[in-house]
Amino acid sequence: MKKFLKVLGIVLLLIVGLLIAAPFFLEAKIGELIKNNVNNNVDATLSFTEADLSLVKSFPNAALRLQEVTLVNREPFAGDTLFAAKDLRLTMGIGELFKGEGESIGVKNLSVDGASVLVKVNEEEIANYEIGKDSGETTSSSEQSEGFTLDLQSYEITNSKVVYDDRAAKVYLEVSDIQHRGTGDLSATTSELDTQTAALVTFDLDSTNYLNKNSIKLDAVIGIDLKEDKYTFLKNEALVNQLPLVFDGFVKVNENSQEVDISFKTPSSDFKNFLAVIPEAYSKNIENVQTTGNFEVEGRFYGTVDEEHIPKFNITINSDNASFKYPELSKTVRNVFIDTKIANTTGIAEDTQVDIDRLSFMIDEDTFNMTAKIRELMGNTKVNAHVDGKMNLANISKAYPVPGDLDLKGLLNADITTDFDMASIEKKQYGKTKTSGELNLRDFEYNSEELVNPIALNSTSLTFNPSTVTLNKLNGTTGTTDFNATGTINNLLGFLFNDEEVEGNFVFTSDTFALNDFMVPDDETSALSQESEGEKRPAWAKPATTEEKIKIPSFLDATINASANTVLYDDLTLRNVKGNLRIKDEKAVLSNMTSSLFDGKVSFNGEVSTKNNTPAFAMKLGLDKLEIGETFKSLELFQVLAPIAQILQGKLDSDIELAGNLTDDFSPDLLSLSGNVLANIFAREIDAKQTPVLNALDNKLDFIDLKELNLDALKTKLSFENGIVSVKPFTIKYRDVAINVAGGHTFDQKLNYTATMEVPTKYLGSDINNLIAQIDEESLKNMTIPVTANIGGMYNNPSVSTDFATGVKNLTNQLIEVQKQKLINQGKDKAKDLIGDILKRNTSEKDTAKKEDNTTEGVKEVLGGILGGRKKDTTQVDSVPKKEEDVVKEKAKSILGGLLGGKKKDTSKTKKDSNN
Repeated sequence: MKKFLKVLGIVLLLIVGLLIAAPFFLEAKIGELIKNNVNNNVDATLSFTEADLSLVKSFPNAALRLQEVTLVNREPFAGDTLFAAKDLRLTMGIGELFKGEGESIGVKNLSVDGASVLVKVNEEEIANYEIGKDSGETTSSSEQSEGFTLDLQSYEITNSKVVYDDRAAKVYLEVSDIQHRGTGDLSATTSELDTQTAALVTFDLDSTNYLNKNSIKLDAVIGIDLKEDKYTFLKNEALVNQLPLVFDGFVKVNENSQEVDISFKTPSSDFKNFLAVIPEAYSKNIENVQTTGNFEVEGRFYGTVDEEHIPKFNITINSDNASFKYPELSKTVRNVFIDTKIANTTGIAEDTQVDIDRLSFMIDEDTFNMTAKIRELMGNTKVNAHVDGKMNLANISKAYPVPGDLDLKGLLNADITTDFDMASIEKKQYGKTKTSGELNLRDFEYNSEELVNPIALNSTSLTFNPSTVTLNKLNGTTGTTDFNATGTINNLLGFLFNDEEVEGNFVFTSDTFALNDFMVPDDETSALSQESEGEKRPAWAKPATTEEKIKIPSFLDATINASANTVLYDDLTLRNVKGNLRIKDEKAVLSNMTSSLFDGKVSFNGEVSTKNNTPAFAMKLGLDKLEIGETFKSLELFQVLAPIAQILQGKLDSDIELAGNLTDDFSPDLLSLSGNVLANIFAREIDAKQTPVLNALDNKLDFIDLKELNLDALKTKLSFENGIVSVKPFTIKYRDVAINVAGGHTFDQKLNYTATMEVPTKYLGSDINNLIAQIDEESLKNMTIPVTANIGGMYNNPSVSTDFATGVKNLTNQLIEVQKQKLINQGKDKAKDLIGDILKRNTSEKDTAKKEDNTTEGVKEVLGGILGGRKKDTTQVDSVPKKEEDVVKEKAKSILGGLLGGKKKDTSKTKKDSNN
């Protein structure tokens, strides 16, 4: 016995060890086996990040866990994820792990968490779930037989979502936040499946939303007959929003069709059932609502469903003289009558029809009535409807719990009849539609958290004609803004039912129109870091990010002729604004716009587009006689383009072309701007001390008083791109000095300019001018020197350098050389005059023959001495008395030598001879 127990213990130990060790050997096999089973049988790719196998926790079963599972489509839906799940768990018998190729694996339990299923049908009616491989593909028999069999005893789907997007049928169904559990033995031929389901349902049909995250709950016991493929509702209860429904019947699946027969109805006739149909977010808690009268919903789906037929159905909704009152509200909604039928008697989808024979209610003495007949709902829809009523809109919030931010006031009076078909609307044959009646709204007020100020419509009147809607009057205010509008809408039905643009022409007038009344501050606005490539970006250059971008409506195709006496935008006040606004294809085009601004006139043409991800604009502005000071103080663009101009006092003419991007709140992104500016300045005066640049320039050029700059007829042209402003060279004058300016700067006010000028000598100080006076030359009075001033640094901290000192030095040297040459020339002239006098005197004392000989010799000797001729032997001059001619020659040589700066002679003997 002890030996048996010992052996048994060893066996158990081996089994436990095997159970612990087996996953390490089988995980790789089971993961690859799953991928091969799926990928060999479908035209898609299955993958997962990890496969965990456990034989201990679920013994005697094996538990397989797959994480981050995806099943990705191939063409024509390449890249779309048909199925994804965060966590997928399978439970199966241990023996299933040891099956070889060609043997199917039986799954007992299944759980899926965080699943997402995306089912698509494109315009060509191709579905992405059709992933089974074509029978024509070559596949081995072993591959064809591989797969799973479902011997499920339980399954669970949590936190999941299923989307069905059928582009061909224009159907969109989303079932989100799915929590579903089911238990039952699906391996048996007949069984019962007990299910609990909760989800949120959204449903759109042909661009019309019918359900928006409506809550649905279903507890159902479903009888399953696998032999007959028949599924019967045995016990069930559903909640649509808060509306309870019970139903019974069956669904039988045939090879090419399904047989359906399901009936449903409300379990009671309490009128609270009607409030329960409305989404809970709007109907609030209905438990304590006081009601009278009845509300009943009853229907049946039956018939054969195949590719050409839908189930036949008949649904009735009835209420007779009902009422309801919320305990916290003062008004009662009474005389509620509902008589509606939705039916299809042929099984052809196009034959669905809706009859609203009566829909009416009263609040106090206010009434609302509606009747309608809709035919061929799924085909060429035909509508014949009538609405009439008088309603004090303020009573709505007193009788029904409308959203807190919806505060309506006003008196509505409507009487409208319409008769149309969708085919005529789709073909824009609005002449075949018949809509007539009037709608008047008086003392209407609408307030919302999304608005800065309530919108008050004092009087509104619409007339409905067969093809147009005429806006007879729209008079209202919001904040400090008042507005009046008239016009026509050409295709209201096309907009409401056929996704067409609203086509209209309007005339808009206003006495005061404040743009700030329509701008809501966004608390979520965030700015990018100011640091950019090691430098701080200026405040205006920081892009802003908002929660929602401002968009020009894509559905609007309108022409608006606008005029306003005063338009306010931030600190700007525009007067007499007039022009045309054309809105189409997410673009607003301004033309012939004019306004008065800063005692001048402004004209502008351009466009703004929000069609792309980044909104953009292009504009041409014409400025006529604007006050310079106010313009540069109030317009940020001018502060960036020409910051120095803010010290000017006078008028400005300018033509501006600019283009660039806009931020999400429609402010220009200055770093993206490019364009040109042509400006004429009519300045009266300047104040150099108010700008660091001119102050620094004034200190460097002390010979110029910048207050006396002549800016008459100043013209300049700027071009800018990528944050850099380039200035075309221009000229300004200071008295008789022309100053040429060229260069540019960046939007963050880094300067790179040069100012060149020809400065007359009269501005260069007493030393220079005294020297010129000594020279006494007429031509020197108009002499100038070139001076260049280089301006760099930042606008608020500029650096100015000039070559003025070098120019003055060069001029001084030049004047000294001129004076020297003048003295030389003067010496030559005096020598000539002196020689002439001497020769003339000698000629009068001698006879003619002797005079000619002596003169000739004398001149030769004098010129010979001057010109460096051969020196005569004068050794005997001291001992022999000199002749008169010799004395003359010596004097001439002495005078010329002094004038010409020659070597000074020893004149002691000459002086002695002269005395003799």
